[in-house]
Amino acid sequence: MTSGFLTTHVLDTAKGLPAEGIEIALYRVTGNSHTKIATAITNSDGRTDAPILPAEKFTTGTYELIFFAGEYLRRTGQAGDDPLFLDQIPIRFGINDADSHYHVPLLLSPFSYSTYRGS
Repeated sequence: MTSGFLTTHVLDTAKGLPAEGIEIALYRVTGNSHTKIATAITNSDGRTDAPILPAEKFTTGTYELIFFAGEYLRRTGQAGDDPLFLDQIPIRFGINDADSHYHVPLLLSPFSYSTYRGS
């Protein structure tokens, strides 16, 4: 059994606040195949209520988080005209240590985003 797990959160850098109510989907990627393994919605702190990939399901490999940011940007009056510049934001990353905590946050504004491996 591994002891690693995956967490994420979303910060709205334009407002300087956590981004509440963003749907997130997690996929395991193998070659050209994507298998959805989890979904979550960010809470008032911009985080998921539990690890999006807990220790009992955590394995090494390639993963992709998709952040459905468009509805949030519309709801907060930041979207601008359709089509949105940013709507669904995919972040593909690798996990190579089954005993580590991986944290992959999204820093979001209406016209840019960034991520990093946090702690």
